[in-house]
Amino acid sequence: MPQGIVGEFLSLKEETDADLLAMQCGDFYEFFADDAETVGRELDLKVSKKSSHGSSYPMAGVPLDDLTPYLKALVERGYRVAVADQYETAGGHAREVTRVVTPGTMLETSREDAQYLASVVREGDRYGLAFADVTTGQFLVTTVDDPDAAGSEVYRLDPVELLPGPDVRNDDAFLRRVRDREVKLTAFETAAFAPGRARHALREQFGDVATSAGLDDEVAIRAAGAVLAYVTETNTGVAASMTRLRTYEPSDHLTLDATTQRNLELTETMHGDRTGSLVDVIDHTVTSAGGRLLREWVTRPRRDRAEIGRRLDCVEALATEALARERLRDALDGAYDLERLASRAAGERADASDLLSIRDTLALVPTLAEAVEGSALADSPLAAVVARPDRDGAAALHAELDGALADDPPKTVTQGGLLRRGYDDDLDDLIERHTAVESWLDDLAAREKREHGLSHVTVDRNRTDGYYIQVGKSVADEVPEGYREIKTLKNSKRFVTDELEEREREILRIEEARAELEYELFCDLRERVGARAELLQDVGRTLAEVDALASLATHAAGNDWTRPTLTEPGGLDIEAGRHPVVERTTEFVPNDLSMGADRRFLIVTGPNMSGKSTYMRQAALITLLAQIGSFVPARRAEVGVVDGIYTRVGALDELAQGRSTFMVEMQELSNILHSATEESLVVLDEVGRGTATYDGISIAWAATEYLHQGDNVLVDGSGGGPKTLFATHYHELTELGERLPRAANVHMAGEENDGEVTFLRTVEEGPADRSYGIYVAELAGVPEPVTRRAREVLELLQQEKAIDVRGGSKGTEQVVFDLGSGQFATGGGSEAVMETVATEEAASDGGGLDPELEAVLDELRGIDVNDTSPLELMGKVQEWQRRLDTE
Repeated sequence: MPQGIVGEFLSLKEETDADLLAMQCGDFYEFFADDAETVGRELDLKVSKKSSHGSSYPMAGVPLDDLTPYLKALVERGYRVAVADQYETAGGHAREVTRVVTPGTMLETSREDAQYLASVVREGDRYGLAFADVTTGQFLVTTVDDPDAAGSEVYRLDPVELLPGPDVRNDDAFLRRVRDREVKLTAFETAAFAPGRARHALREQFGDVATSAGLDDEVAIRAAGAVLAYVTETNTGVAASMTRLRTYEPSDHLTLDATTQRNLELTETMHGDRTGSLVDVIDHTVTSAGGRLLREWVTRPRRDRAEIGRRLDCVEALATEALARERLRDALDGAYDLERLASRAAGERADASDLLSIRDTLALVPTLAEAVEGSALADSPLAAVVARPDRDGAAALHAELDGALADDPPKTVTQGGLLRRGYDDDLDDLIERHTAVESWLDDLAAREKREHGLSHVTVDRNRTDGYYIQVGKSVADEVPEGYREIKTLKNSKRFVTDELEEREREILRIEEARAELEYELFCDLRERVGARAELLQDVGRTLAEVDALASLATHAAGNDWTRPTLTEPGGLDIEAGRHPVVERTTEFVPNDLSMGADRRFLIVTGPNMSGKSTYMRQAALITLLAQIGSFVPARRAEVGVVDGIYTRVGALDELAQGRSTFMVEMQELSNILHSATEESLVVLDEVGRGTATYDGISIAWAATEYLHQGDNVLVDGSGGGPKTLFATHYHELTELGERLPRAANVHMAGEENDGEVTFLRTVEEGPADRSYGIYVAELAGVPEPVTRRAREVLELLQQEKAIDVRGGSKGTEQVVFDLGSGQFATGGGSEAVMETVATEEAASDGGGLDPELEAVLDELRGIDVNDTSPLELMGKVQEWQRRLDTE
């Protein structure tokens, strides 16, 4: 082990399992050896060499007061960084690791959304999950019964760091569901997940959690205890901000699995961009906390009609009272993120500027109350929201901070100037003495000029020379006795006197005493503020809720959205509905949607690019918006509250993970068939397209029957499965829309005039009569020879005529598509095909045919192929084969 400062660094590094160590060395934090190389590469810092006992080591450093932005940058890149601080001892100084900063425990975050540290524990088939946001004090705990549900909760809350329990570390079923998230998996010590230790940690933090928070499930207790142990071990000091533990049931919220959140592009598009997502469109919040809450609402819609109705009442009132709404938004525009500031204060990380932000935000509480009470909003539920925090407590804390903090405090808390005069008598005395000495020093140059007749005299101070009197060289020989020269410059000389040195010692003593006292007073003040973390969180959440509600109202008022009517249970009846995102970028054609007890399964057909996917997605998004308490893009909407929205829209190849497109498709379908209930909404955009045609039709057919029937169909045929919209290109499935009692066909209309096709983007009853696939190929830029040949082949297929196979190794062959077998029959060229056809025709006219064969031929002649689906023809052919084989 190297000796000296590098050896101390490496020794401290061994004490922690962090990736990097920042060690304080005087006024800098230094990185040595491999850590210096890593930091230099990641942050573009200059790397120099440090010699230690004959060896040379790489070294990179950052100023003491500038560590935070570098920490943020390193942690956001996934590093765990230990910080070793220096402190004074009787014999000099020493250093120790004071904290480990990780993605889930970093207070100084630039992330706008919640920053959850999560833990997942498994016992058998049950999963316990805990989510703690150290930046806001949020602490959520729940249990679920399968890896899909656990993965969905992780996707929904999107933690930045995850502590997998002992039984989860090799749980491929769960880990596969979180693999695509940008979450750091940290293998925390197994002992932290032990039930006894976890219960003790929870009791220390929250008291009797089993009684007060309803936390009595051991698998959840283990997950929650591990999170607390990790926060304590990393020593972020923010445990004090975690004042409430909240248990919840996933069933409290609408189920949105990871696939659905991605398919509906709730928080990001398929390409991973926020722009173009639902949140991006409806977010008009003016505070970071309001935006964070709105995102939470979108990813966790409620099922409680009373809560949804309360939000809708608030949004309606705000949408109606435009002036009051804008006054609230103007006031909120000056609000800081109190939840995060409370955590910084509780974690002893807040500086004077943070406390000023708390002071200024607390001042908004009466302003908001006055804006509500002085308008028609006073009669709405919004008045109760604004009145929720402890106004007296907020006013008292505001007054204390206002009377304590200087208007323009310094950046660091270890130098003077943090607090006002009048805050503390001893501090005032030091400030007065300091002012007196400063006045003596300020007047010194003028006195020297006046008393000694000197010109070109100045008094200044620097780190090297301390205080000095500077005299121009032209009069340097005229200085009085008692001036001692300390430095000669090009055009001047510097001097000191005994009195000046005494005054310097005096002002340094005062400054040191003032800094120590002021820092002590500031820490006491910060501690008192941190002790009011719960109050600050209450105020912060109130401001965030008002901001989020005002955002929804702003969007509703500006985009002609309407208040939905909620029913439970119920159908989905939408008049002139629109897609909330697409309508912002195109001239949108509204469409109606009607689903009820006798119409729960819609088979949606129509050509590609005609709007099928948009139509189905807008139904899902209107349902979701209604359940977050938002107005919706429609002329009228009656929405039955659902317990979950499930989608299967396209499939991303996962070949690298050994899963083909079709496998992904079937796994997503399997999840829907297992999870959706009669109270769910299901959106299926093509099923079975990833495999052979008849396999695909068969799967889609069976899935349709299964979803239509559900698990609770009564003897009279009532009841049924989830409300389902199923877009398909399998025309055969439209037969089910005619025959199943709760199913119906709708299609996207199109017009064709002189070969030109116009997609009307309107929904009409009944099935589509064609797909316009070749026209879409032309729109996509497929070369004209290919589309021309495609039209020829399509016409021959429809007429069951022979098709020339061009470019084969045997020259030009002809094949005929057999609708019965779904296969092509090949011949020896056109002559052989025509000879075969002629032979069959001659045989059919002969008098010696078997009676059963003649009956089959008569039935064949009587079939109109254009009006008969391939599946019906298949059935007929199978019947004819059976009859002829019997003969």
